[in-house]
Order: sequence, then C-alpha cells, then structure tokens
Amino acid sequence: MKTNTKIYIVIFLISLVGGSLTARYLFSAISFSQYGLKFNMNTWAWICVTFNVINLVSGNILYFKFLKTRKFNSMLFFATVPLTLIFGIITYYLASINSYNNQTFTLIRSVLKISNTNYNNYYWLGVIIILYLIIIFVTFSLLANPVKKIEKATKRLSFGELKDKITIGGNKQFLEIENSLNKINENYKKKDDFIKQTNLEYEKFVPKQLVKFLGKKNVLELEIGSQVKKTATILFCNLRNSQIISGTLSLEENFNYINSYLNVVSPIIRKNGGFVDRYQEDGIVAVFVSAKNAVLCGIQIVKTINQKNLEEKNLPSLDVGIGIHTDEMIFGVVGDETRKTPTIVSNSANILSKMDEVNKMYGCIMIMSKETLNELPTNFNFMYRYLGNLNIEENSDVISMFECIDVYPRQKREKLNKYRNEFENGVREFINGKFNVAKDIFEKVYTKEKDDKVCYIYYNKCVENMGRRPLNMHE
Repeated sequence: MKTNTKIYIVIFLISLVGGSLTARYLFSAISFSQYGLKFNMNTWAWICVTFNVINLVSGNILYFKFLKTRKFNSMLFFATVPLTLIFGIITYYLASINSYNNQTFTLIRSVLKISNTNYNNYYWLGVIIILYLIIIFVTFSLLANPVKKIEKATKRLSFGELKDKITIGGNKQFLEIENSLNKINENYKKKDDFIKQTNLEYEKFVPKQLVKFLGKKNVLELEIGSQVKKTATILFCNLRNSQIISGTLSLEENFNYINSYLNVVSPIIRKNGGFVDRYQEDGIVAVFVSAKNAVLCGIQIVKTINQKNLEEKNLPSLDVGIGIHTDEMIFGVVGDETRKTPTIVSNSANILSKMDEVNKMYGCIMIMSKETLNELPTNFNFMYRYLGNLNIEENSDVISMFECIDVYPRQKREKLNKYRNEFENGVREFINGKFNVAKDIFEKVYTKEKDDKVCYIYYNKCVENMGRRPLNMHE
C-alpha cells in the first residue's frame, strides 16, 4: 500500500470518529419552527461540519483509489452498486415519506414542501431519478474514457501513425494495456526507423523516383515483374578526354579524378528532379520526368564542369558531351527473390549512343532530339538550332537533332544564334542532296563565324560529295 493511501485512511478514520463524536452538537444547532429551519451554529457544530467535509473528501479519494485497483468489470460493479443502493433507499423513503411522523421526516417534508395534500414527493422522486441517471452516465463516461483512448491509439497504430508515448490512464488493468501499447508503438518505431534507414541505404543504389514511378512507397515493396510504361526524358552525359588522362595519371589518381567530376554532376541531376539510372564507363545516364528539367540540367552541367576546369588548372581539363532524348519507356523490376533490380527498358540507349557519336563528330557539346524539343513548354526560352537527321537503323525512322546554343560562351552564342536561319537552310539543302547550294551557304556562315565547328564539317562534307578539295579548319 502506498504511503499517501495510508495517510488518507488515517485522515478518513480520524474525521469519521470526530464527526461521530460531535454529531450531537450539529443536530442540536438545527431547530424547526413554523417559519422553517433555524440554525444556531456554535463552535462545536462547525467543528462537526469540518470533520464531515474532510471525511467526505478523503472517503471519495479512497473510494476512487480502490476502484483503480479493480479490473474493469469489478470497477463498474463497485462504481454503480453503491450509487444504486443509495438511490434505492432514497426512492423508498421518498415514496412513503408522508407515512412517517418523527422529527427527522417532519423536517425533511418541511424543507421539500411535501404534505398529504400535494404530490411533491413524486416531483422530488423524478428529480432524484434524473440526477441518478446523470451521475451514472458521467460515471460510465469517466470509467470508459481509457477505452476511448485505447480505440484511438490502436487506430493510429493500424495506420502507422506513431507517437513518442501513448497515455491511457485508468485503473491497473488499463495501465498494463498502456504499457503493452507503448511496447508495440516502440517496436513499430524501431521497425519504421529500420525501414527508413534501409531506404536511405537502398537509395544509394535504387533512386527513390524510380520507386515512385512503380507506385511504391519504399524499396522493400518492390516486387519482381512490377512494371509501368511512362514517357520520360533520358540524358546521357559523357566525359571526354578521360582516355588521354588515364595515360598521364596513375590508376588511383585517374579513378579519383573522374569520380570528382561525377560527384559534381550527380547533385545537379537530383537538384533538377532527375535520378541517375546508371554510371556507364566515364558517363552518366539520368532520367527525368520533365524534358525542361533535363535541358536545364544539361546546361548547368556544362557550366559547372567548365568552372571546375578553370579552378583546377593544375589538372587536365575534361570536356563534356550531352545527348537528350524523350521516349516512351518501361520502368520495372527484374531478377529473383535473392536479388531484385529496378531497371529501365527502352530504345533510348541506342539513340543516345548514336547522339554521342554525332556530338564527337561535329564537336558539339549538347544536342537533343525533336521529341525532347516537342515536350518543352512553349514559353521556355533558350537558344538552339537544327543540326540534321539521325538514322538509327537501316529502314527505320529518322530522328531530327537540335544543338543547344546556350552552353557556349556569350560571344559565340550570339553569333551562332545570329546566323542560325542561314545555317539551318544549309542543313536542309544538304539533306535534300543539293550539296552545291548547301556548300555556298555554309561557306558564308563559316566566313562570319570561324569557331563554328559544325558548319566547318558540313562544308567539307558538301565538298566531298561534290568531289572538290576540302576546306582546312583555319582557311
């Protein structure tokens, strides 16, 4: 038994004895006259009242402490039976109060204004019944409050809504339930933390965007065979000159050097809403939902790598070639139960490989397909020019390619954009087999912009097809 409970018991017994010994002073202080009750309270009468108040308060505290030690069913019994007994006794005497003639009942009838000529006793009986129902309702509500908290707690747990601590309250039985729910809550939290940590580790290998594409919340929900078809944009970023660098640096230095560039490119991809699908030799293949984000990402990659080259003058510089293509592709999960691998299946890999060859051949930095250009918003403002068509396979449809001009320095960018229309006319004439007309156009453009490598190559292609002497780069 707790110390405070023992103290309340002592207080209750002392006040009970004190109230009993001084009760006669209280009764003698109350008198009855034709005008009603009359109180002649003295010191001992007030002491009796004090004892009774203390007894009532301490008795109720002990009563509720007793209820808390009971199980829920016995708690309901001990909470309602005393009230019902008191209600029954009051009802019995109130119903037949006019048949009693002693002083106490006479005093009660006077206070309640009950007589043989009226039925006020039934009125008061109705009041007592209503009061009893209200007390029972309040008692049941208070006793059942922990049940409501248990219902809310279990509902939250079922939906995975975790709290730092679950509080139920109530008697000993409910405290045991509270402890059990908190253990469950703690286990859920540990499991949730484990899943989050596992996801963070898996995200290093499996992008969370890819998991979302498959309609899953986390990597652990991935199932073999899960797949979804979506239109997305793929960006291939190829770091050039790496083979030359590998010959001047040790294996470890070369690895760290290339990796330092990849560590610069990857955050830019994530910042623009894309994810790295795979690292391919010295390049990165990234996937974007938005074609606009892919183009912006490509421009930022070029500018960032150029800046890195300027800052690290003591190390060899790397050039970058970027190809961007938009197509319909399948995002899915392959493998077996021991190893599940999310992957992307599309025809874009072959297209991007061809685009990378075009980049190298023409000396471009960033090109994109017409499919990507068509996906860009109409208000998206950037500079580009038509580069020609790309045949992926024999008898297959051609893909129109466009060069992004925004990746070049300001002076070159302005000149390329200024002669854009003339250059594009030359490309169209070349595609149509009018090499003589195309040669004249490219010659004029190249005379005005000597740094236009694409124009230079097109001019020599026209000359080759016409059987004349090719133009040297510095002529």
